[in-house]
Amino acid sequence: MMIEDYSADGVLAKQLKSGLKELNVETSENQQQQLLELLQVLYKWNKAYNLTAIKQPKEGLKLHLLDSLTLFERFKELGDNKTILDVGTGPGFPGLPLAILFPHLKFTLLDSNSKKIRFIRQTIHQLGLDNVEPIHSRVESFEDRNFDVILSRAFASLVDMVNLTHTLLDEKGIWLAMKGELMAQEAEELPPFVVNHFVTQVEVPNVVAKRCIVELGFIPGYKSEDK
Repeated sequence: MMIEDYSADGVLAKQLKSGLKELNVETSENQQQQLLELLQVLYKWNKAYNLTAIKQPKEGLKLHLLDSLTLFERFKELGDNKTILDVGTGPGFPGLPLAILFPHLKFTLLDSNSKKIRFIRQTIHQLGLDNVEPIHSRVESFEDRNFDVILSRAFASLVDMVNLTHTLLDEKGIWLAMKGELMAQEAEELPPFVVNHFVTQVEVPNVVAKRCIVELGFIPGYKSEDK
Protein backbone atom coordinates (compact mmCIF):
# COMPACT_ATOMS: atom_id res chain seq x y z
CA MET A 1 0.00 0.00 0.00
CA MET A 2 1.35 3.40 -0.97
CA ILE A 3 2.21 6.03 1.61
CA GLU A 4 -0.45 8.42 0.30
CA ASP A 5 -3.17 6.02 1.40
CA TYR A 6 -2.40 7.08 4.98
CA SER A 7 -2.68 10.79 4.24
CA ALA A 8 -5.35 13.02 5.77
CA ASP A 9 -7.50 12.85 2.64
CA GLY A 10 -6.68 9.26 1.65
CA VAL A 11 -8.96 6.24 1.53
CA LEU A 12 -7.94 4.94 4.96
CA ALA A 13 -8.48 8.36 6.53
CA LYS A 14 -12.00 8.49 5.12
CA GLN A 15 -12.74 4.98 6.37
CA LEU A 16 -11.38 5.92 9.79
CA LYS A 17 -13.51 9.07 9.99
CA SER A 18 -16.58 7.09 8.98
CA GLY A 19 -15.92 4.36 11.55
CA LEU A 20 -15.25 6.86 14.35
CA LYS A 21 -18.49 8.64 13.55
CA GLU A 22 -20.44 5.37 13.64
CA LEU A 23 -18.92 4.54 17.05
CA ASN A 24 -19.59 8.08 18.34
CA VAL A 25 -15.90 8.45 19.10
CA GLU A 26 -14.79 12.04 19.61
CA THR A 27 -11.28 12.83 18.34
CA SER A 28 -9.17 15.76 17.28
CA GLU A 29 -7.60 15.92 13.82
CA ASN A 30 -4.22 15.28 15.46
CA GLN A 31 -5.52 12.14 17.17
CA GLN A 32 -6.89 10.87 13.86
CA GLN A 33 -3.47 11.40 12.31
CA GLN A 34 -1.86 9.51 15.19
CA LEU A 35 -4.25 6.60 14.68
CA LEU A 36 -3.37 6.49 10.99
CA GLU A 37 0.33 6.69 11.79
CA LEU A 38 -0.06 3.82 14.24
CA LEU A 39 -1.66 1.76 11.47
CA GLN A 40 1.09 2.72 9.03
CA VAL A 41 3.91 1.79 11.43
CA LEU A 42 2.18 -1.50 12.28
CA TYR A 43 2.07 -2.60 8.66
CA LYS A 44 5.58 -1.38 7.94
CA TRP A 45 6.90 -3.55 10.77
CA ASN A 46 4.54 -6.41 9.94
CA LYS A 47 6.35 -7.10 6.67
CA ALA A 48 9.47 -8.07 8.60
CA TYR A 49 8.24 -9.17 12.02
CA ASN A 50 4.80 -10.71 11.45
CA LEU A 51 3.15 -8.79 14.30
CA THR A 52 -0.42 -9.49 13.18
CA ALA A 53 -2.15 -12.17 11.12
CA ILE A 54 -4.38 -9.47 9.62
CA LYS A 55 -2.39 -8.62 6.50
CA GLN A 56 -4.34 -5.75 4.90
CA PRO A 57 -4.31 -2.25 6.47
CA LYS A 58 -7.99 -1.71 5.61
CA GLU A 59 -8.82 -4.83 7.62
CA GLY A 60 -6.45 -3.79 10.40
CA LEU A 61 -8.25 -0.46 10.58
CA LYS A 62 -11.49 -2.28 11.39
CA LEU A 63 -10.20 -5.22 13.40
CA HIS A 64 -7.47 -3.42 15.37
CA LEU A 65 -8.23 0.32 15.54
CA LEU A 66 -12.03 0.45 15.48
CA ASP A 67 -12.43 -2.76 17.46
CA SER A 68 -10.20 -1.29 20.18
CA LEU A 69 -12.25 1.89 20.23
CA THR A 70 -15.51 0.10 21.02
CA LEU A 71 -14.27 0.73 24.59
CA PHE A 72 -14.46 4.51 24.06
CA GLU A 73 -17.76 5.12 25.88
CA ARG A 74 -16.65 3.13 28.94
CA PHE A 75 -13.31 4.91 29.08
CA LYS A 76 -15.01 8.32 28.96
CA GLU A 77 -16.41 7.49 32.39
CA LEU A 78 -12.98 6.95 33.98
CA GLY A 79 -11.49 9.71 36.11
CA ASP A 80 -8.14 11.38 35.45
CA ASN A 81 -4.88 9.51 36.15
CA LYS A 82 -6.50 6.09 36.34
CA THR A 83 -4.04 3.28 35.71
CA ILE A 84 -4.75 0.74 32.97
CA LEU A 85 -3.08 -2.64 32.39
CA ASP A 86 -3.52 -4.08 28.90
CA VAL A 87 -2.55 -7.70 29.50
CA GLY A 88 -1.45 -9.77 26.51
CA THR A 89 -1.48 -6.59 24.44
CA GLY A 90 0.22 -8.14 21.39
CA PRO A 91 1.35 -5.24 19.17
CA GLY A 92 -0.50 -2.77 21.38
CA PHE A 93 -4.24 -3.31 21.02
CA PRO A 94 -6.44 -2.03 22.50
CA GLY A 95 -3.92 -0.08 24.59
CA LEU A 96 -2.29 2.14 21.96
CA PRO A 97 -5.47 3.48 20.29
CA LEU A 98 -6.98 4.15 23.72
CA ALA A 99 -3.81 5.88 24.92
CA ILE A 100 -3.98 8.20 21.91
CA LEU A 101 -7.55 9.20 22.72
CA PHE A 102 -7.15 9.35 26.51
CA PRO A 103 -3.86 11.14 27.27
CA HIS A 104 -4.97 11.74 30.88
CA LEU A 105 -4.93 7.99 31.62
CA LYS A 106 -1.80 5.93 32.30
CA PHE A 107 -1.41 2.73 30.29
CA THR A 108 0.86 -0.25 30.94
CA LEU A 109 1.08 -2.63 27.97
CA LEU A 110 2.21 -6.14 28.95
CA ASP A 111 3.26 -8.94 26.61
CA SER A 112 5.71 -11.84 26.66
CA ASN A 113 6.65 -11.40 22.98
CA SER A 114 9.81 -9.29 22.77
CA LYS A 115 9.42 -8.17 19.15
CA LYS A 116 5.91 -6.87 19.84
CA ILE A 117 7.16 -4.91 22.84
CA ARG A 118 10.00 -3.48 20.68
CA PHE A 119 7.38 -2.37 18.18
CA ILE A 120 5.35 -0.71 20.94
CA ARG A 121 8.44 1.13 22.24
CA GLN A 122 9.23 2.45 18.78
CA THR A 123 5.62 3.48 18.21
CA ILE A 124 5.43 5.30 21.55
CA HIS A 125 8.53 7.27 20.58
CA GLN A 126 7.32 7.99 17.05
CA LEU A 127 3.86 9.14 18.14
CA GLY A 128 5.16 11.09 21.13
CA LEU A 129 3.00 9.23 23.66
CA ASP A 130 4.06 9.92 27.26
CA ASN A 131 1.27 7.95 28.95
CA VAL A 132 2.32 4.44 27.86
CA GLU A 133 4.70 2.02 29.59
CA PRO A 134 5.61 -1.16 27.66
CA ILE A 135 6.57 -4.21 29.76
CA HIS A 136 8.14 -7.38 28.39
CA SER A 137 7.04 -10.10 30.80
CA ARG A 138 4.76 -13.04 31.32
CA VAL A 139 1.78 -12.05 33.44
CA GLU A 140 2.67 -14.78 35.96
CA SER A 141 5.98 -12.99 36.61
CA PHE A 142 4.50 -9.49 36.79
CA GLU A 143 3.78 -8.47 40.37
CA ASP A 144 3.83 -5.74 43.02
CA ARG A 145 1.70 -3.43 40.91
CA ASN A 146 -1.88 -2.23 41.31
CA PHE A 147 -4.22 -1.06 38.54
CA ASP A 148 -7.64 0.56 38.35
CA VAL A 149 -8.55 -1.26 35.11
CA ILE A 150 -7.26 -4.49 33.58
CA LEU A 151 -7.98 -4.96 29.87
CA SER A 152 -7.96 -8.21 27.93
CA ARG A 153 -8.42 -8.70 24.19
CA ALA A 154 -7.94 -12.27 22.95
CA PHE A 155 -5.47 -12.89 25.79
CA ALA A 156 -7.03 -15.89 27.53
CA SER A 157 -10.33 -17.29 28.70
CA LEU A 158 -12.27 -15.12 31.13
CA VAL A 159 -11.47 -17.50 33.99
CA ASP A 160 -7.75 -17.54 33.22
CA MET A 161 -7.65 -13.76 32.83
CA VAL A 162 -9.19 -13.26 36.28
CA ASN A 163 -7.07 -15.93 37.99
CA LEU A 164 -3.83 -14.64 36.46
CA THR A 165 -4.42 -10.96 37.21
CA HIS A 166 -6.55 -10.67 40.36
CA THR A 167 -3.52 -9.74 42.50
CA LEU A 168 -2.85 -6.81 40.13
CA LEU A 169 -6.33 -5.28 40.28
CA ASP A 170 -7.27 -2.60 42.78
CA GLU A 171 -9.94 -3.51 45.32
CA LYS A 172 -12.40 -1.18 43.56
CA GLY A 173 -11.02 -1.84 40.09
CA ILE A 174 -12.64 -3.47 37.08
CA TRP A 175 -11.76 -6.03 34.46
CA LEU A 176 -12.82 -5.27 30.89
CA ALA A 177 -12.63 -8.31 28.63
CA MET A 178 -13.23 -7.92 24.89
CA LYS A 179 -14.81 -11.07 23.50
CA GLY A 180 -16.81 -12.44 20.62
CA GLU A 181 -19.58 -13.52 22.98
CA LEU A 182 -19.82 -14.65 26.59
CA MET A 183 -20.76 -18.30 26.87
CA ALA A 184 -22.92 -19.34 29.85
CA GLN A 185 -20.43 -22.01 30.94
CA GLU A 186 -17.56 -19.51 30.96
CA ALA A 187 -19.54 -17.15 33.20
CA GLU A 188 -20.47 -19.99 35.55
CA GLU A 189 -16.81 -21.00 35.95
CA LEU A 190 -15.71 -17.61 37.26
CA PRO A 191 -14.15 -17.77 40.76
CA PRO A 192 -16.40 -16.90 43.74
CA PHE A 193 -14.65 -13.59 44.47
CA VAL A 194 -15.79 -12.12 41.13
CA VAL A 195 -19.07 -10.34 40.49
CA ASN A 196 -20.35 -10.12 36.92
CA HIS A 197 -21.25 -6.45 36.51
CA PHE A 198 -22.67 -6.58 32.99
CA VAL A 199 -22.08 -7.48 29.37
CA THR A 200 -22.29 -4.80 26.68
CA GLN A 201 -22.91 -5.86 23.10
CA VAL A 202 -20.92 -3.76 20.63
CA GLU A 203 -20.69 -3.52 16.86
CA VAL A 204 -17.51 -2.79 14.95
CA PRO A 205 -18.31 -0.81 11.78
CA ASN A 206 -18.39 -3.07 8.69
CA VAL A 207 -17.65 -6.19 10.75
CA VAL A 208 -20.29 -8.92 10.88
CA ALA A 209 -18.85 -10.95 13.78
CA LYS A 210 -20.36 -10.71 17.26
CA ARG A 211 -18.47 -8.57 19.79
CA CYS A 212 -19.07 -7.80 23.45
CA ILE A 213 -17.35 -6.21 26.42
CA VAL A 214 -17.55 -8.10 29.71
CA GLU A 215 -17.09 -6.00 32.85
CA LEU A 216 -16.18 -7.73 36.10
CA GLY A 217 -15.15 -6.63 39.58
CA PHE A 218 -14.41 -7.99 43.03
CA ILE A 219 -17.19 -8.87 45.44
CA PRO A 220 -17.10 -5.94 47.93
CA GLY A 221 -14.65 -6.54 50.77
CA TYR A 222 -12.86 -9.45 49.10
CA LYS A 223 -9.39 -7.89 48.95
CA SER A 224 -9.77 -6.24 52.35
CA GLU A 225 -10.47 -9.63 53.91
CA ASP A 226 -7.58 -11.14 51.97
CA LYS A 227 -4.99 -8.71 53.36
